[in-house]
Amino acid sequence: MYRFNKSILSITIFTILFSTTLFADGFLRTSGKKIVDANGAEVYLTGYGLGGWLVPEGYMIGTSSFANPAWQFRKKIEELIGVESTNQFFQLYRKNYVQRKDIQKMKEWGFNSVRLPMHYNLFTPKDQPGVWIEEGFAIIDSLLDWCEENQMYIILDLHAAPGGQSDEGISDYNPAEPSLWQSETNKQRTIELWRRIAERYSNKTWIAGYDLLNEPKWDLGANNVPLRELYIAITNAIRQVDTNHILFIEGNWYATDFSGLTPPWDNNMAYSFHKYWSDVNTNSINYLLNIRNTYNVPLWMGESGENSNSWFTDFIELLKNQNIGWAWWPHKKFDSISGAFSAKKNPEYEYLLKYWSGQASKPTAAYAVDALTKMASNLEMDSCIINYGVIDAMTRQPFNEFTVPFKNHTIPGFMYAVHYDYGKNNFAYKDIVHQNTGGGTYNNGWAYRNDGVDIEKCSDLQGMGYNVGWTETGEFLKFTVNVTTSGIYSVHFRIASNQAGGKIMLKADNNTLGVIDVPVTGGWQSWQTITLDSVYISSATRSITTTFFFGGFNFNYLAFDLLTTDIKTDEVSPVEFQLYQNYPNPFNPKTKIRFSIPSSETKSNTTLKIYDVLGNEITTLFNDVLNTGLHEIDFDAQNLSSGIYFYELRSGEFVSTKKLILTK
Repeated sequence: MYRFNKSILSITIFTILFSTTLFADGFLRTSGKKIVDANGAEVYLTGYGLGGWLVPEGYMIGTSSFANPAWQFRKKIEELIGVESTNQFFQLYRKNYVQRKDIQKMKEWGFNSVRLPMHYNLFTPKDQPGVWIEEGFAIIDSLLDWCEENQMYIILDLHAAPGGQSDEGISDYNPAEPSLWQSETNKQRTIELWRRIAERYSNKTWIAGYDLLNEPKWDLGANNVPLRELYIAITNAIRQVDTNHILFIEGNWYATDFSGLTPPWDNNMAYSFHKYWSDVNTNSINYLLNIRNTYNVPLWMGESGENSNSWFTDFIELLKNQNIGWAWWPHKKFDSISGAFSAKKNPEYEYLLKYWSGQASKPTAAYAVDALTKMASNLEMDSCIINYGVIDAMTRQPFNEFTVPFKNHTIPGFMYAVHYDYGKNNFAYKDIVHQNTGGGTYNNGWAYRNDGVDIEKCSDLQGMGYNVGWTETGEFLKFTVNVTTSGIYSVHFRIASNQAGGKIMLKADNNTLGVIDVPVTGGWQSWQTITLDSVYISSATRSITTTFFFGGFNFNYLAFDLLTTDIKTDEVSPVEFQLYQNYPNPFNPKTKIRFSIPSSETKSNTTLKIYDVLGNEITTLFNDVLNTGLHEIDFDAQNLSSGIYFYELRSGEFVSTKKLILTK
């Protein structure tokens, strides 16, 4: 869905890390408030959490309303297709969710680490304490191979401990069974699991460390004594077999409360916090900075995300200013505008979701297997949409106020409103509500891009499927442009509004070209074209800005139609014939066709004809000898049926044909 300038992206590979040293030989370790390599050079960890891979979460796969924890999702599938087919589905699901090319792509973007959320049941069967299975270890082995190839660090994260360390779906908690905190057996199994992992990977230098428990959330008393005791027991078990790796310690209550977890009990330990939906300022993390300063220990931000691009940029700036490394969340999920990768839900899987929600009849087992197979296949990276705007917000935009084109815009031509530049709020665009800080929606339409700009699906056949909506007074969109021809233009705005009073101011660079009034069109998806006539645009223009002088309308696209050039009589006339694409296209029922006639001592007869798709001539728009210059013909197709047609220009030996689409 997004297009991105790769040359610009390549510049960001080194700007994202802001580190003294990117890669190093030997183990990472803590040194005072920093994480350093074997040579003592600082390593600033930046990366993604591979959420949803080994611990499917309901909100990532569209099942949160009826199957939020992973065990419920598995149960729903087993009821449809049986245990064996369910196991086969999850093998395909895990195979496609993260592959070598996912890691290569993150490396290409400039990240230097990944955080792996693990489920205990891939290492030891749920009902068989003391028994070990190879699947989970094999997954780590594969990921480690890919990361070693790309010189990226791994932080192993126990996301779902035996019994669940929280009462949330993220830990795969089942309220009918004892939690981690209610079972000594579950605690011992957790301790032994970490010992096994540490023993197997003790000599692996591209493993940065062990994140012992993801987001504990349980009432453990004022000082979290059970949490500290379990952490120390896990630490002792790990240190019996592995003295090399950093231990990352998360606080209670979603990794926010570190009461009782200080002072540190290990000399190679860092505190890991998570941060979502808060204000972006030093005050929001002061209590964490106090821990770091008091105990001379590093901080690492192990999870954040699920917000707007603007919030991402601001928070990454804050973290770098405070020298805190980070891992974003998550790298991939279904129908996502805020993650790096967005997987598409296939129609068959959508039907399963409706069935599980009680909105459709039960499918056959064969149908369900096919639906789930396609769903798992859509997780493969090449089938996903890459949200380049998210990557740009995380890598280039921190400490950078320049904007870059979303795509190449040429004038004369079209510019869709949703194709405004990449960049920060107040530079590439201005949106009044552009972040989620404590609740609320930063993007009302929740489609296409992850900025504060409100984007929704659009029903206008003349559009590209999305429009900007919920416009507010003072907001704007900026477009980097290439003006090929200086001259007088008509500028056409595609607008829909259910209320009066809207105004759009158009600027070329800093020069105001004019203002249009937005009329009532009869509905938010009832579209009209409003024209700003006779504006001069120079070929020196580098940006076009649409400012919503007064908001309250939907905006689809801009189109720039060249009326006359500013060529003087002593300048060179057109040197070749040129047939331009009609505007608008698709159209209903009128459109404009433009072409140029070069200078010549002898003038040839020129014809412009319309044909249907079978080559039958529909009409001749003109048949005459024309003067040198730019010509424009209005074509009214009110007597024709919807469909595809062609227009052909002939003048001497010159022949050119283009397609036009009539929609009624």
